[in-house]
Amino acid sequence: MTIEKKLETFHRLRSQSEQGGGPDRIEQQHKKGKLTARERLDLLLDPGSFVELDRFVTHRSSDFGLADNKPLGDGVVTGYGLIDGRLVYVFSQDFTVFGGSLAEAHAEKICKVMDLAVRNGAPVIGLNDSGGARIQEGVVSLGGYADIFLRNTMSSGVVPQISAILGPCAGGAVYSPAITDFVFMVRGISYMFVTGPNVVKTVTHEDVNTEELGGADIHGSVSGVAQFVHDSEAECLHEIRRLLAYVPGNNVDSPPYVESGDPVDRCDEELLSIVPENPNKPYDVHEVIGRVVDDGEFLEVHADYATNIIVGFARLGGHSVGLIANQPAVLAGVLDIKASLKGARFIRFCDAFNVPLITFEDVPGFLPGVEQEHGGIIKHGAKLLYAYAEATVPKMTVITRKAYGGAYDVMNSKHVRGDFNVGWPTAEIAVMGPKGAAEILFRRDIAQAQDPAARLDQLVTEYRDKFADPYHAASRGFLDDVIDPRETRPRLISALQTLLTKRDTNPPKKHGNIPL
Repeated sequence: MTIEKKLETFHRLRSQSEQGGGPDRIEQQHKKGKLTARERLDLLLDPGSFVELDRFVTHRSSDFGLADNKPLGDGVVTGYGLIDGRLVYVFSQDFTVFGGSLAEAHAEKICKVMDLAVRNGAPVIGLNDSGGARIQEGVVSLGGYADIFLRNTMSSGVVPQISAILGPCAGGAVYSPAITDFVFMVRGISYMFVTGPNVVKTVTHEDVNTEELGGADIHGSVSGVAQFVHDSEAECLHEIRRLLAYVPGNNVDSPPYVESGDPVDRCDEELLSIVPENPNKPYDVHEVIGRVVDDGEFLEVHADYATNIIVGFARLGGHSVGLIANQPAVLAGVLDIKASLKGARFIRFCDAFNVPLITFEDVPGFLPGVEQEHGGIIKHGAKLLYAYAEATVPKMTVITRKAYGGAYDVMNSKHVRGDFNVGWPTAEIAVMGPKGAAEILFRRDIAQAQDPAARLDQLVTEYRDKFADPYHAASRGFLDDVIDPRETRPRLISALQTLLTKRDTNPPKKHGNIPL
């Protein structure tokens, strides 16, 4: 065969591999409001940067008519490309080929790019759109899932792993995204559940539709499975690019530095008036964050889940940082089960990938109640404490107002290796709030008073004036300084600069036993 004939065969097969399940099925995909696997990669990656691997792979099955149906690529597009000029490995499941179902060859392609990502120290991004395991291949397809799960686990904390759910994701398929660092979903097209509505109805007699059981908003606000929820695939893929701008390619590299025109010595007068004089009045901690970080830009993670705590990425002096903040505008900023889980997971990601942590603290304590106690607030709250104590990245804390009880200890106090801990003059650091303390300390005095309520108010004021301030903690060295709120940004940037060369280690061990 001449070289011309060989090239003709090459171009024909290459073109065939790019057709997916063919024009009719591509049209069906578009009618569902969904992009194809390759269209998604075009939006995700820098233009012209995608290099495909394994485009000629086919399945090796012959049962159930598969011998005569061997589409090139076997239902998943894999390879590598660039995002803002930085290397990433990708796989994009093609629903137009066997419904994107996972089988032996399909799984091998995914495993190959995951192995390459770890070997070369680059993030791996999975665009999931699959009907699940390919039934025709039986246990072989289940083994393919397990091969992926193992690589997800071995890659955890080594390279960032991101999953976008851009179609159905059910049964065993959900566990790979669950192990990854961040899950993105799109309203109207993304679904995740272990068992579908029909099985749920059969087993538990609960009548629920797909959206109510495992839609994007459910996982973004109720279960917490998804960290990001968007209205369109284009928005989702754009936000994946935005997220990667804050994190390094692997656990050895430093996060990307981005020059900012925001002056490092910028002070902000508005910070003086954000915290109300009335300690029981709420405020939105987003206002504090926006006035401190570079250019007011903040990428919030888990924005709709456990909203009494805020987590996300920003920059200070050009350096990427992870922010954790109690939110006084929701449940007074108390810590509960969901908030503890949300905070702990984010902290551990940042620590794994060398992203410094900044905490804005205004916490009255842990949420009381039978539901919380029976739900395991002790165990779950301990996860947040464990995450802070275990982290060895630079850790800074600003106490804006309340820091009461065990919650003071948990929220990156000096005692759990906080590197730079400061308070505003409005900070109140105590075992409990002034009212609770006065009721315990002066119980008899209050009971014997002619006007118990007035006497209590007087004692609360006296207690607050004497103990509820940052200076007692500062006198012990538990705070490194009490600062002018207007100077928060320059003080944090100055501290961060000194901590960029920080070296801290934990005792040698196989791994800790976080209270799961």
